[in-house]
Amino acid sequence: MKSISNFKFLLAFFGTLLLTLTLLFVERTSSPVPSSLIRNGVLIESLINPLLRIIYTHPTFLLSCIWCLFLSIFYYYISSPNPVFLLDFSCFKPNPNQKCSYKASEHFVFRTNRFSEESQEFMRKIYLKSGLGDETYAPKFVFQPNPKADLKSAIDEAQEGMFSSINSLLSKTNIDPSLIDCLIVTCGSFSPMPSLTSLIVNHFKLKSDLKTYNLSGMGCSSGVISIDLAANVLKHSKKIGYALVVIIETISLNWYYGDSRPMLVTNCIFRVGCVAAMITNDPSCRRVAKMELVHSLRTHHGANDRAYKAAFQEEDDKGCTGFSLTKDLIPVAGMFLREHIKILGPRVLPLSQLGLYVYSVIRSTMTRGASKPIVPDFTKAFDHFCIHTGGKAVIEQVGRVLRLGKEFTEPARMTLHRFGNTSSSLVFYELAYLEAKGRVKKGDRVWMLGFGTGFKVGSLVWKALLDLGNERDNPWSDCIDSYPLKSW
Repeated sequence: MKSISNFKFLLAFFGTLLLTLTLLFVERTSSPVPSSLIRNGVLIESLINPLLRIIYTHPTFLLSCIWCLFLSIFYYYISSPNPVFLLDFSCFKPNPNQKCSYKASEHFVFRTNRFSEESQEFMRKIYLKSGLGDETYAPKFVFQPNPKADLKSAIDEAQEGMFSSINSLLSKTNIDPSLIDCLIVTCGSFSPMPSLTSLIVNHFKLKSDLKTYNLSGMGCSSGVISIDLAANVLKHSKKIGYALVVIIETISLNWYYGDSRPMLVTNCIFRVGCVAAMITNDPSCRRVAKMELVHSLRTHHGANDRAYKAAFQEEDDKGCTGFSLTKDLIPVAGMFLREHIKILGPRVLPLSQLGLYVYSVIRSTMTRGASKPIVPDFTKAFDHFCIHTGGKAVIEQVGRVLRLGKEFTEPARMTLHRFGNTSSSLVFYELAYLEAKGRVKKGDRVWMLGFGTGFKVGSLVWKALLDLGNERDNPWSDCIDSYPLKSW
């Protein structure tokens, strides 16, 4: 949006400049410049004299030019979108008795008595090489004597995560719920009626003219998408406002009890998580807000059949519904991440990296593909990376595509180990990790990158407005000194 505003200003400014030059040209053509003046190098003087003559003899013209320039500047400022700030955020941390260790997971599978020996062995192998630790969190029903998920357990899971994170956020920001103008809730695979937004409106007694958006079916990218939506609502609003964004995924009703291996993977990696974030367009909040949103980008690659079916909810041959993570998922993620950064790169990369990339593209064209275009060094554009924590293989693939060292993928790897794949909220658990480590300093740029079903890729680029440090409600507070792990 900033580039569009700059274009509008330049268009108005150069329009005024063109008018001035046209009038000068008319003035000059009325008395041609002698060739002797050009040969003697005094052409510049011959051009300045008519300009001075116009200024003295036509003051109205001078005032018109000044007025046009003033209008250009004024139009630039009124057409610029409002700045968007992340005032604060709060990540949900479940009760310690919901910690899902390897033994707890194994005991749950045994108690359900619904998996074959082959399926149990497959899940055991997936879990042990997944990168998850023993302190991730599972829904409460997993720990019951006769575990059975129903609608009530799913709603209870959603309520606990949403209400806890919102209460913590409102306490930190001192924002009265009546001041919230926009509410966005995203939950990929659970969409009850009334909606989750209605649940929050009822619980916190929000005002009746509140704008509400309930997003579903967008997978792990919906956290990034919901922030982008909030930003677009606030950017073009004529009044100062606050948008509450709640990012959650409930897994109570999404356990798969069949024997299809692509569907069994989800049982091993998805865990409980939720985040609430307060977004505002109030310029006076710049001094207290944590970050400013600099860029956002969403790309959708669903036109490609392979991408569309890479992660798919369907029934197996026995009628059991599950979420299938196919073998195409990792190559599809790499392929369309490359397409995504082709659009994002020119917006965020320094000129030195853009120049190298353009040169590599030209060289590849001239050598008919013998020389491949390089991947720009995004560490020159960003100080920190919160990349999709979809699984160990996904993190490694993103690291390969972007040529990131382990120090840049550390937040993703450690988040997967500590909290598992919390779906759409995972990028904020990574940001909380960076906060707890005290690594984000004023002026630093942070890239949030999420993948989602469909297949979608989303990016948020933040600029830190403060030095971010560990806070009382940070989910890493009690364990940050144990990270990073020496081996993963």
